[in-house]
Amino acid sequence: MSLSKSQLMIDLAGIDLQCEERELLSNSNVGGVILFARNFINQKQICDLVRQIRDIKPNLLIAVDQEGGRVQRFNQGFTRLPAMQRIGDLVHEEKKQGMVLCHEIGWLMASEILACGIDISFAPVVDVDRRLSKVIGDRAFSDDPDVVVLATDAYINGMHEAGMAVTAKHFPGHGGVEADSHYEVPIDQRTLAELQSRDLKPYESLATKFDAVMPAHITFPKIDSKSVGFSSYWLNKVLRGNYGFKGLIFSDDLSMAAANVAGTYQDKARLALMAGCDMILVCNCLQGASEVVDYLESLGGIEQRQCNSMMARRVPSWSNLKESNRYLRIVQTLRDLFG
Repeated sequence: MSLSKSQLMIDLAGIDLQCEERELLSNSNVGGVILFARNFINQKQICDLVRQIRDIKPNLLIAVDQEGGRVQRFNQGFTRLPAMQRIGDLVHEEKKQGMVLCHEIGWLMASEILACGIDISFAPVVDVDRRLSKVIGDRAFSDDPDVVVLATDAYINGMHEAGMAVTAKHFPGHGGVEADSHYEVPIDQRTLAELQSRDLKPYESLATKFDAVMPAHITFPKIDSKSVGFSSYWLNKVLRGNYGFKGLIFSDDLSMAAANVAGTYQDKARLALMAGCDMILVCNCLQGASEVVDYLESLGGIEQRQCNSMMARRVPSWSNLKESNRYLRIVQTLRDLFG
């Protein structure tokens, strides 16, 4: 732990930096940027945008959601990745072959993102689901927690081999409620024992391998009255205490409807940080991000974990990557299996 103030991750409006974004990125409280599909045209353009960001602040943590399936922000020039449930189904059908493919896809995804100078993809999704949750569904490896553990373990080994830190989401599990936390306030009535037998299994098995965790904006009233991302019980007692997790905790986006249970943007920032989040995300609301900056400035320097420990330590050459035999073999395997 060291003294640092860079606790906010923001987003960008488009494919070029705007003046107000440059000013915000320069603020000492802003430590990260998350990129979306609206920021992307092709591989060259996204590399140029990353360089613009680095020119302002070299040690800014840059992230993206490059999961595959319906949540893949970068497409043109990147390998089209299948939804992870299709990979999880292979693990279920043929354990050894499926786990090898999980490892290779984790390596491939991470290698392509790192080659653009981006530090992390917020992955993998370790929720246990198939059809119940509107926002998760086929983003999850499986509705069988044992398959999720096997697939996740192989996938993060691949990411780690490529040199990328992993972020497991969405703790303690988004697969038990239908409501989409982007637009609704999910309430999950299950008990802790029920979660331990299903959703929490990936954390019990793999928490010490996770570099970071992102909690869900869900309330489990039979366990704790506070929404998970604002709950010290969930983040400190369960995740860190019970499962021995020692990495970083990123809040999910505080502009999501489900986060509004905590109040204003300043309230949400305060409660998330008090609960144990190391970096908070505010996306799709420039005013909200500015309000959080004002709040953080009022605090001065505070003790926190260093989020820049997740920055890429090596950036592979894009041309060398795409010409490597391993890369070409994995891409062809995906085409053969998934078209």
